[in-house]
Amino acid sequence: MSSARSNPINTAAMHGALILYTLIALFPVFVILINSFKTRKKIFREPLALPDADSFSLVGYQTVMKQGDFFLYFQNSFIVTVGSLTLILLFGAMAAFALSEYRFRGNMLMGLYLALGIMIPIRIGTVAILEMMVSTGLVNTLWALILVYTAQGLPLAVFILNEFMRQVSDDLKNAGRIDGLSEFTIFFKLVLPLVRPALATVAVFNMIPIWNDLWFPLILAPAEETKTLTLGSQVFIGQFVTDWNAVLSALSMAILPVLILYVIFSRQLIRGITSGAVK
Repeated sequence: MSSARSNPINTAAMHGALILYTLIALFPVFVILINSFKTRKKIFREPLALPDADSFSLVGYQTVMKQGDFFLYFQNSFIVTVGSLTLILLFGAMAAFALSEYRFRGNMLMGLYLALGIMIPIRIGTVAILEMMVSTGLVNTLWALILVYTAQGLPLAVFILNEFMRQVSDDLKNAGRIDGLSEFTIFFKLVLPLVRPALATVAVFNMIPIWNDLWFPLILAPAEETKTLTLGSQVFIGQFVTDWNAVLSALSMAILPVLILYVIFSRQLIRGITSGAVK
């Protein structure tokens, strides 16, 4: 196994395959971005050419800003994503710490129950969720989306963080107890800093599905003041389906934020995945 990994031909082939896959995955994003800054004529004549002095145009972005309140959509998506991730990480880490640290009756059943949440998609319960939101008056509010996404992300968060929590040294935690630290202090100041790569992994795994989701915003928060960026972009594209400048500009505005967030957290994501693989 080690000789195969150290073989320069195998290493070069592996890196070549990964680079090829990356180029294929990023090619549609590249085409969308460069064409969003070009005139419609140049989009059809030279779709793969970079914008120059003759073809550069911001008419698509101007149309998007005039016809749709994309700053409001972005703000709603940002609030929902950050709020959901905060609750997922907080409650997920606390539940994982409790399951890994304490032994109580039903510990195993609780872990199995949370594992079912990974296997059963939450969209199966859409009708029941909608009825619940209507009865509580949360329809067309951002809290409806935050609560649903928190429930959706908690099982995976507990499953991942539980394995990392078990690797934290018992001697460190017991030393904190001997020094008189409370369980909350041990959790927040001793345990959480040691599982930051796992927290980043959970955040990235949940961030992209939450940001890109169209199902629940369409059902639970379709009002104009609560539209997310994905829902607002889809509605806009449906209205301007033949205006390629506006369509590509709307897609670019929807893609760029999640790409930037992924680049920011990619190192922590890789650290978390490789650390979990080693353990």
